[in-house]
Amino acid sequence: MDVVSRGRVVSRDGTEIAYERYGDGRAVVLVDGSDGGGRALAELLARRFSVVTYERRGPGPVEREIEDLAAVLEAAGPGAAVHGTEAGGALALAGAAAGLPVGAVSVYEPEPLADGLVAAVHARVLVVDGGASPAATRHAARALTAALPRARHRTLTGQTHEVAPHVLAPVLEEFLEDSV
Repeated sequence: MDVVSRGRVVSRDGTEIAYERYGDGRAVVLVDGSDGGGRALAELLARRFSVVTYERRGPGPVEREIEDLAAVLEAAGPGAAVHGTEAGGALALAGAAAGLPVGAVSVYEPEPLADGLVAAVHARVLVVDGGASPAATRHAARALTAALPRARHRTLTGQTHEVAPHVLAPVLEEFLEDSV
């Protein structure tokens, strides 16, 4: 996968955040989970979208990470969608709840959100889980979908918490195309 561009943005607290952009088309910002394994998904999505990935800072206050995401979204351009996995999914939803200008949000098995945030998410949301993930994870995904004002849910048959990018990518593509 060829990097179309690299850049840096400055978060509200002055921290520089490096990002890379791949592909061409509508912008999608990927917010990695704790494993940082979004490169394969970025490669697949870059066939149809302008995919922006960035280096998340280490553990710290979620407010700082929301400020980082805001800076990356500004670089991505108006109406950028956001996809997050695990902790990245919770951050994507927290950013939407905080009023960041997201076009749509998709999440794969996000970590639980703080009380009160879910109702503040007004973007269209796709909540995805794996059919072979633990029952508690699947139940949490369905409960999150029910609590979000504008959400739908998908279960990927045979997938676990370690979702295969080639299985997830078409589902995200369909959702993002419907969100235009």
